[in-house]
Amino acid sequence: MNSMNGSPGMVGPTGKTGNKIPKGYKVGQLQQFTPEQLELFQQLFSHLGPESFLSKLAGGDESLFEKMEAPAFRQFQEQLGGIASRFSGMGTGGRHGSGFQNTTSAAASNFAQDLQSQRQNLQRQAIMDLMNLSSNLLSQRPYETGLYEKQKKKSGWGGAIGAGVGGLGGFLTGGPGGALAGAQAGYGIGSQF
Repeated sequence: MNSMNGSPGMVGPTGKTGNKIPKGYKVGQLQQFTPEQLELFQQLFSHLGPESFLSKLAGGDESLFEKMEAPAFRQFQEQLGGIASRFSGMGTGGRHGSGFQNTTSAAASNFAQDLQSQRQNLQRQAIMDLMNLSSNLLSQRPYETGLYEKQKKKSGWGGAIGAGVGGLGGFLTGGPGGALAGAQAGYGIGSQF
């Protein structure tokens, strides 16, 4: 069978592409993967879909980032509570002074910058992961597709007569082994008529 795997416009697993098959040929397909490998291969494609975690992350889905960042926000609130307690212990005006405001503003700014940096890194990594995964999956060939010649119909009587004549001639010249070889050759000749 001639492999046509990977050629543009090839027949896929469903056998439908609109290609014209040359006269006298049929499309054949061999499954390269075991059923378990094929199931895993199909499952991996779910990681590339628009609703997948990687796709949402790569697209900057705000609700996904909010869920991921919720623990960091809780931790930041606790940090602000600690700053407020420290300034409250300084006596009157501690939490109302510029020192408290400057400290909380700096903490909020650092927190926002860190979150933004982490978002960008996660988004960039998700895009790279999507590209690598899709490239790896699309380079796999679960099926090998190709063309093979159609079998020609053999005439029942012509083949039988040819086999008989060939077998008789083969037996006379080469014994039982010659009879078998002669019958096979005669069948091939006889079936063409």
